[in-house]
Amino acid sequence: MNLSYYTWALAEFRKKIPFTHFTTTFMKLIKLEGNLLSSPNKINQISQLLVDQFSSPITIAVSGDSFTENLFKEIAKKSVEEGFNFSDQISVIESKHLALVREILPITNQSPVLSFVKKRFNELEDLCKGIQLLGEAPEKALEEINSIPSKILSYLIYSILSADQKNISYHAIGEQNNIHIIPALYSSVSNRSMQSMQSPSDWAVAKYACEVNIPVVEFWNNKNTYYTADPFIVKNAKPITDLSYEEAIELLNYDQHMIDPVALGLLIENKVLVRFLNINQPEIFTEIKNEVSSTKEIIKGISSLDEISLISIEGSGMIGVPGFAKRVFSSLYDANINVILISQGASEHSICIAVKSVNAAHASKQLSQSFEHEIEAGVIKKIKCINDVSIIALVGDNMRSHPGTSGKMFGALGRNGINILAIAQGANEKNISAVIKSADKSKALNVLHESFFEFTKKEINAFVVGTGNVGKKLIQQIEKQFNHIEFAQNIRLNIAGICNSRLMAIQPSGVILSNWEEVLQQGSISDIETFTDEMVKLNLRNSVLIDVTANQIVPETYSKVLKKSMSVVACNKIAASDRYSKYKDLKALALEYNCKFLFETNVGAALPIIGTLNDIIKSGDRIHKMEAVLSGTLNYVFNHYNGERPFAEVVRDAQKEGYTEPDPRLDLSGTDVMRKIMILAREAGHTLEMSDIACNSFLPESCMKGDVENFYNEMQKNESHFKDLLNKANEQNAKLKFVASFENGKAAVGLKHIRPENEMFHLYGKDNIVLFYTDRYFDQPLVIKGAGAGADVTASGVFADILRTINQ
Repeated sequence: MNLSYYTWALAEFRKKIPFTHFTTTFMKLIKLEGNLLSSPNKINQISQLLVDQFSSPITIAVSGDSFTENLFKEIAKKSVEEGFNFSDQISVIESKHLALVREILPITNQSPVLSFVKKRFNELEDLCKGIQLLGEAPEKALEEINSIPSKILSYLIYSILSADQKNISYHAIGEQNNIHIIPALYSSVSNRSMQSMQSPSDWAVAKYACEVNIPVVEFWNNKNTYYTADPFIVKNAKPITDLSYEEAIELLNYDQHMIDPVALGLLIENKVLVRFLNINQPEIFTEIKNEVSSTKEIIKGISSLDEISLISIEGSGMIGVPGFAKRVFSSLYDANINVILISQGASEHSICIAVKSVNAAHASKQLSQSFEHEIEAGVIKKIKCINDVSIIALVGDNMRSHPGTSGKMFGALGRNGINILAIAQGANEKNISAVIKSADKSKALNVLHESFFEFTKKEINAFVVGTGNVGKKLIQQIEKQFNHIEFAQNIRLNIAGICNSRLMAIQPSGVILSNWEEVLQQGSISDIETFTDEMVKLNLRNSVLIDVTANQIVPETYSKVLKKSMSVVACNKIAASDRYSKYKDLKALALEYNCKFLFETNVGAALPIIGTLNDIIKSGDRIHKMEAVLSGTLNYVFNHYNGERPFAEVVRDAQKEGYTEPDPRLDLSGTDVMRKIMILAREAGHTLEMSDIACNSFLPESCMKGDVENFYNEMQKNESHFKDLLNKANEQNAKLKFVASFENGKAAVGLKHIRPENEMFHLYGKDNIVLFYTDRYFDQPLVIKGAGAGADVTASGVFADILRTINQ
């Protein structure tokens, strides 16, 4: 920002400022927003807060309230129309102001204030008469009208405070007094168009403070102070205690519009300490000063700018041509279009510029005309414009001394599937800006805030599909552990959606877990495509699809989710045991889009089998052989079948306990075990299909025909067959175990007699076991053993996978 203008402006200001020299040295100026004075109660509250500031000489500048200012502007503009009755409208507003005076002040103090208010409204009416006679609204008249609300409110505050306090003066009267109250806006101080300023009263107050050499200026309002990010978008955003002058200007150019930029520039030029307070939380404030306290934070804040368009000029005709960039910016300057961001590659093949969206069409047309001949010759491509984009920016003085800040920024965005359209960084290394799609802005701000402010909690947004035994247990475990993982692991696990075969419900802010069933009952008819489409559309950070079904349709949505950099946690085995090409595609998508496809529970419930196998491979070891009992269901059945009760009854018990698949034939036929050994072989790096696995089934063929009930009936009829299997094992002092093996690229599953010296002999209840034989574990295998079935342990495995998705 060019601050040389302010030197000239001050010289002019000294000629026009409407007060004489002060003999009192004022230590502070408070700019009071008129919007704080919207009711008698608020006026009294603010008055008391001001009294608490009277220990040292201060100046209080009061601005008008925006509602009244806008009404006055509207009346002034309409007064141009012949026959417009402005008097009646002014009279209504005047009556309300007079009523406010009578309500706030005692009768003995009302007369001078009522007279003052009436005079100001008479001035307003005279100005509107002049506008109507002229048939136009001169800028000077509009500025005078705009200053009237400020004059009224400032005099009202003066009247309230002076009733009980001595040594208070208003405007240019009583220069010797310690407390000086002025209107924040008066037209005679302006040397540039007030209509073009964001806040003319900020500019007037800044000039006043600098002229009188006031060292501290406080801005009182009911908005937030400077925050590490927009608190309406980022829930964990924190107030910023202090900012350097440079940091404040960088943030001010984006969405943190705390003060008019020109006013801040003037205060900075004069090295004034600037403080922002929210009167609802006066203990929270931001100071802007020349020197700030040292901090370990790399950045101070994350900001953004909306309603932006990105315009690209590219072509071979730009390369090595001196003055090309000058032509671009001269063309836009001639059209009075401000360029917000510039990005150009070293190849000189393209230039990207960001402008406000309202100017995009005009800018594109202007550039097309300026480079008409080059475009016709084909050396410059047609001007391209991308709308609906936003700029996000990291701001901080410490970035210059911390290499890797931009890499951390871009990595965090990339891991969450946020594409960067353009990048810009100033040579002072205090700002890194990136252009992204506006639809990604909320997600980007939250992701970056998590990455750079480590004291904040990371958030997982989970979308749960399936509310059967495992799904219910999972939600119960999350509810029970919610506070623990939030405070011990700094992770907030938010269930944003729940879906089952009948109903679905989505609540982006999070389902209250204590009544999730009620929430689901009030949801809409279930449709997995609609559910996942809504998940993608919401685009919440760290989104995870959790499939705790055995449904064949749900895995068809995985690729759609992964392509949006959203992770998938699957208890459902169908995807990982589908065709090898489908399995490989899903793994590749997770890698390409920087997300996770996790399915630990596909093999051994909560047992760390797949994770351990992956660690073996990553560390450079090689798998030679795997042997495993991978069906907690079959292990439970054969551990409990002793011939005294029918085999069918033991299987039915296992189903009641929740150890079997919804269709128990998948377990007893060996199909489920085949899937599991195939998944392990694939994770070990082998290409394997279900048709490649040999299965030695122990079930009579008739058991696999018909429905589930027929399955139980046929098992009952074939009880002698099961007793014969048991007796043969007992004769060899062995136990029946359904074993999966993989060796030399071959996989097989089947019932085996396991003798006491074997590791698999000592399996009880629903335990699973896996033996890995590798280069490092050659003679003595690496053994993983434990409960391999049950809703509780399976849910805990899913829970663990969910938490792994956040740890990139």
